[in-house]
Amino acid sequence: MNKPLRRIALFCGLLVLALLLRDNWLQYVQADDLRTDPKNRRVTIERYATPRGDIIVDGNPITGSTKSASSDFAYKRSYKNGPMWAPVTGYVSQAFGASQLENLNDGILTGNDDRLFFRNTLDMITGKKKQGGNVVTTLSAAAQKAAFEGLGDKKGAVAAIDPKTGAILALASTPSYDPSSFAGNTNTDSKAWNELQKKNDPDDPMLNRALRETYPPGSTFKVVTAAAALENGLVPDADTKTDSPDPWTMPGTTTKLPNEGNLPCKNADLRTALQVSCNTVFGKIGSDLGNDKMLAEAKKFGFGSEQFTPVRSSASVFSDDMNPSQTALSSIGQYNTAATPLQMAMVASAVANDGALMKPYMVSELSTHNLDVIEHTDPEKLSQPLSEKNAQVLQSMMETVIKPGGTGTRAAIPGYTVGGKTGTAQHGIDNSEKPYAWFISYAKLSDGSSPVAVAVVVEDGSANRDDISGGGLAAPIARDVMKAVIDSKK
Repeated sequence: MNKPLRRIALFCGLLVLALLLRDNWLQYVQADDLRTDPKNRRVTIERYATPRGDIIVDGNPITGSTKSASSDFAYKRSYKNGPMWAPVTGYVSQAFGASQLENLNDGILTGNDDRLFFRNTLDMITGKKKQGGNVVTTLSAAAQKAAFEGLGDKKGAVAAIDPKTGAILALASTPSYDPSSFAGNTNTDSKAWNELQKKNDPDDPMLNRALRETYPPGSTFKVVTAAAALENGLVPDADTKTDSPDPWTMPGTTTKLPNEGNLPCKNADLRTALQVSCNTVFGKIGSDLGNDKMLAEAKKFGFGSEQFTPVRSSASVFSDDMNPSQTALSSIGQYNTAATPLQMAMVASAVANDGALMKPYMVSELSTHNLDVIEHTDPEKLSQPLSEKNAQVLQSMMETVIKPGGTGTRAAIPGYTVGGKTGTAQHGIDNSEKPYAWFISYAKLSDGSSPVAVAVVVEDGSANRDDISGGGLAAPIARDVMKAVIDSKK
């Protein structure tokens, strides 16, 4: 072979070798990246080629799948009472992706999760089409309905937890949205999506207020301050008088911390102070304990940490590096203190559970379409904010709030013991906006066990300012949610 031919043969051999190397690189090294690349339309087509698995509440699906109008995508997601369940499910859309449980469990719901390989293989052998698995939640349909209907046309949120396990029983947020309205990829879906964006709707209906919005918790935070006083030995019990002048001037200032009305707050014991919600008593307790001790107690209840339910909940805030007067204001739920409704439900649940705080979760198990369990969630203890003894002291105090003379009488459930705390949190510069109405509570059965703890926050822009109170707006909602859970236990 002459020299030119040898060169051509060598060059062709190098080309074949490069082709083989490139082919193997694409098929083995980059295979997964290319398969899952969002720009690979075949991935999206395959994702919507079969009906999606369901999200389950009380044994019943709250989701479904319907035939899609798209020529490429065979099925799209549908929702049963979508606005009520949107804070739990999130959405899945052919055009706009997915969120919350729909997103976090997408592999299970589409049937593409590796844990479904054996099930999918069996179905392929028997000639069945691939089917998605199910996400079984801890939610109570009755509690969710009570929460959503209780909020009605008001802006706000509800979170309810089983104190013994941390299982989330209700998670409502209003105003809400229907995920079905933009589940496809048509012009109608795009229009519905755009109308829901905050820039086009200032009420921000797609915001999950139960998990992602932090509010000043107002006087509901006094439960945390009372726990700090008991745990640090500043106050020995619920009925010993405190050293709390009224009026009380905050340290380093000439500013007097006011109480709301003519209340018996001077040197009041903790029980009375919580019952009538004395700012002076709890502000001075926070100042006397100091920033470090108050922050340490708040962290035990979950402040400062995100929660993953598995949907992420924003971290609630209790600041560090505050002076005594700032600490006083923070200790009554004002200044920089801010909390999600889930966080305040965690506070109530820890008190109800004799001081043990359980990790909140809302997925009990993942299963195949024929109900074989893939993954099960076990309750997990998060922390111990109070001793059992101090928790029971605080329970007795919170139960006084519900009795005649307390601020939370509208949360009472005949025949059952209820403990609670109201809050009316200042809002806006110099309290210029309408305040937030808060209520946190728990209910006990006849055997002393507590099946539910609740937090409610209401932003009612339509109410008269003087009519906004935790006891007036939020407590009845909490009562109805607690009663729904109790009735479901019968």
